[in-house]
Amino acid sequence: MQKKQYYGADLIVENLNQHKIDFVFGIPGAKIDRLFNRLEHPSANETSPQLIVVRHEQNAAFMAQAVARMTGKPGVVIATSGPGIGNLITGLMTATAEGDPVLALGGQVPRRDLYRSTHQSTKSVALFEPITTYAAEIQAPETISEILANALATATGPKPGAAFISIPQDIDNAHVSHPTLPTTPPIHLGSAAKADITWLAEQIKAAKLPVLLIGQRGSDDTTTSALRRLLTQTLLPVVETFQGAGVISRALEPTTYYGRIGLFHNQVGDQLLTESDLVITIGYDGIEYEPRNWNPDQTLRIVTLDTVRAEIDQHFIPERQLIGQLAETLSELTTHIADYQIPATTNARLATLKTALESVNVPPVPSPHTHLNHPLQIIKALQNRVTDDMTVTTDIGSHYIWMSRHFKSYAPRHFLISNGMQTLGVGLPWAMAAALVRPKAKAISISGDGGFFFSGQELATAVKMGLNTVSLVWNDSHQYDMVKFQAEKKYNGQSAGVTLAPINIVKFAESMGAKGLRVDTPDQLEAILDDAFNTVGPVVVDIPVDYSNNATLADPMPAHLTIRAEP
Repeated sequence: MQKKQYYGADLIVENLNQHKIDFVFGIPGAKIDRLFNRLEHPSANETSPQLIVVRHEQNAAFMAQAVARMTGKPGVVIATSGPGIGNLITGLMTATAEGDPVLALGGQVPRRDLYRSTHQSTKSVALFEPITTYAAEIQAPETISEILANALATATGPKPGAAFISIPQDIDNAHVSHPTLPTTPPIHLGSAAKADITWLAEQIKAAKLPVLLIGQRGSDDTTTSALRRLLTQTLLPVVETFQGAGVISRALEPTTYYGRIGLFHNQVGDQLLTESDLVITIGYDGIEYEPRNWNPDQTLRIVTLDTVRAEIDQHFIPERQLIGQLAETLSELTTHIADYQIPATTNARLATLKTALESVNVPPVPSPHTHLNHPLQIIKALQNRVTDDMTVTTDIGSHYIWMSRHFKSYAPRHFLISNGMQTLGVGLPWAMAAALVRPKAKAISISGDGGFFFSGQELATAVKMGLNTVSLVWNDSHQYDMVKFQAEKKYNGQSAGVTLAPINIVKFAESMGAKGLRVDTPDQLEAILDDAFNTVGPVVVDIPVDYSNNATLADPMPAHLTIRAEP
C-alpha cells in the first residue's frame, strides 16, 4: 500500500491540533487551497479543527478574535493571497489593539514570484507588521513548525495580540517528512516583587479613597477570581473600563461597583477617580480610555498592576509598576490589606455616588404617541432576560454608549465591546463566535442599522450552522447617529455624510432564512423579546429607537456630582 504523501498543509494542521485549536475561520483561494482541503477532508486517522467558511474575511477575523477573548486561546483565521489577506486588516488591527490573541494564516504567491509583478503578489508581511505582534513569511518547509510556534507564543504573550504568517503556495504544497515540534509550556510569570506589594499595601492603608480601575488585561478568568477574593475580604470601590465589564459579581455589585468609564469624561466613575487619593490600575491599557480623559490635571497618584510595563505619558506616570501575573499579585496583596476599611466620611460620599449611578438607569415612561423605544427601555428589557451564562456583544454606534454605561454584566468576558478600535461590524460575528464557544446559552448582539449591515451577510452562515443568536438592531431611521450627534454639537447643529439608504431589516432576515421581528410600538417590546429569546436558531429584531436625547451623552458631568467630599 502506498504511503500517503505528507505536505506543508498537513504539518500546519498538525501544529494547530497540537496547540489545541478548536475552530478555524476563513475563505479559500488557489494559493492556500491545499490547507483548506486538509482541514475539511482529513483522512480516517487524522483530525482537524472545525473549519467554518464565512462570506467575508473581515468577519472571519472578527470571529477568531471573539473566540480568543472568550477562551484565552488563539483564534485562527485563514485567507488567500492578495485581497483575501487585505480583508483581514481591520480584524487583526482590532485584535492587537484590544489584546486578543489571533493567528492569521495568509496565502501567498509561490516563492519564485515574490518579487515579480504577478497575480495577487503582495508584500503581506510588510502590510501586517505595524498592526500585529508578529509577522513572518515561511521561506522553507523545515521552518513551518518553528514559525507557527513563535507566532502563537508571541500572540499569547504578556500583551496579547494578532500574529500573521504568510504561506507561499509552494510551501503549502511542499513535500515534508519531519514531524511537528513538541509544544513548550506557556511562560508563567510570578507575582510582582514582594517589596512592591508590601509598599502598595501600606499606601492603601494610608489612603482615604483608594480606587481600583480594571482594564482589558485584568478581566480574564483567573485575574477576576483573585480580584473577587480580595474584594470579598476588603471592600474597595471599583471602576471598569468597557473591556473590564463583568469583573464584579452580583454579590459584590452593591458594595464595590461604581460604573464604567470611556469615551466622554462625564460618568460617576470619572468623578470617583478625580476624588481618589490612590488610583490602582489593574491590566489597564491607555487605548481603552486615554489617561488625559480621567487624569486631565495630572494630579492623581497612580500605581499600576500589569503584565507589561506602562506606556508613560504626561497624564499617566505611575509611582510604581507592579509587573507580574496579575492573579498572583492580587492574591499576595489580599493577605496584606485584610484589616483595611474605607473611612466613614468616605463611605458617605461613596453612597452619594452610588445613588447617582443607579438613578440614571431608570427608563422614562414611554409616550403613548410614539412608536420609538427609549434606549433605557430596551436595556431594561434585555437585562431582565440575560442570564450570567449568556454572551452579549455590542457593535459600534450610539447604542454602544448606552449599553456600555447602563447594561450590567456579572461574568468576565460575557459582555464583549470593541473599545480600543471601536470597530464597526463586530456585533453579529462576535455573537456567532459566542454561540460556537458557549453553545448551551443564547448569544445576543446589539447593533445599529448601520453596523448590522457591515457584517449582516453572515446571518446566512449563522442559519446554516443553526446558531442560537438574537440580533437586536436599534433602528434610527438609517443614520450613523454616533457620528451625527457629535457633529451637530461641533458644527452648530449640522452633520454630514450620515444618512444611509433604507433596508427592510425583517425582510432581509427572512431572506437569509432567519426569523425577523419588528417592534412597531413600545408596548410590544416585551412580548417580541420573549418570542425572540424562545426561538431556536438565528433571530433578528428591528427596534425603532428614540435617539432624541443623544446629545446629552457628551454633556459635562452633572454639577451635583462634582462637589468634592470633605477632606
